[in-house]
Amino acid sequence: MTGARCPPNVTRRPASFSYPRSTREVLLAEINENDDVLSVPKSETRKLRSRRSRDERREAKRLRSTRKNEQREEEREDHDVLGRIMETLARGTGTPAFLIILTLFVAGWIMWNSMAPEAWRFDSADLGFIALTLALSLQASYAAPMLLLAQNRQDDRDRVQIEQDRQRAERNTADLEYLTREVVALRMRMNDMASQDFIRAELRALLEEVAERESLTQTDAQQPPRSQPNHDEETKDHRA
Repeated sequence: MTGARCPPNVTRRPASFSYPRSTREVLLAEINENDDVLSVPKSETRKLRSRRSRDERREAKRLRSTRKNEQREEEREDHDVLGRIMETLARGTGTPAFLIILTLFVAGWIMWNSMAPEAWRFDSADLGFIALTLALSLQASYAAPMLLLAQNRQDDRDRVQIEQDRQRAERNTADLEYLTREVVALRMRMNDMASQDFIRAELRALLEEVAERESLTQTDAQQPPRSQPNHDEETKDHRA
């Protein structure tokens, strides 16, 4: 007869087999000190990085398109030289300095043509300063269209600015909604993932089980082999 047989499909480790203690110490040190081992899986990290890179590329394209549109508007404004000159003059006529200069000009004109010698006068006061009236009429006739032109250009700029603000607000809203969805999805993934404490406890239990099996293997190796009873001697005793 043979001794206790191993059950089928079970490989028995040799008596001299043992897990290296250095490996267990390294694993315990990693579990207790290094929390990066229990961080988010690499697949999830890659997905988050790829999504972030796609978002950054999309935002860069939007910024480039916006800058191109702004440059086109600036170039279009630069080509309109006459409009810019008229707008500058219209802005100048609406300042206090222009009113002061115009008042001094009219006062000097009237005083010169009233008090200067007759030969030096160029506008007759008896006729009601016809030249001054004509000059002021020309100035008023040109000032009104210039003001309207400046107002129209300002309206165009305001319209473009409003459109850009609307597009920017839509992009910000879309980005905010996307970030909200990503945060919710990330929270759901974090809820489904095991916590660091749970993984640490499972690893410790696994290491303790490995150490227990190692001690049992060493105990079995130290025990002497059992003596097998002789079948012939048992038969003789039975006959006697």
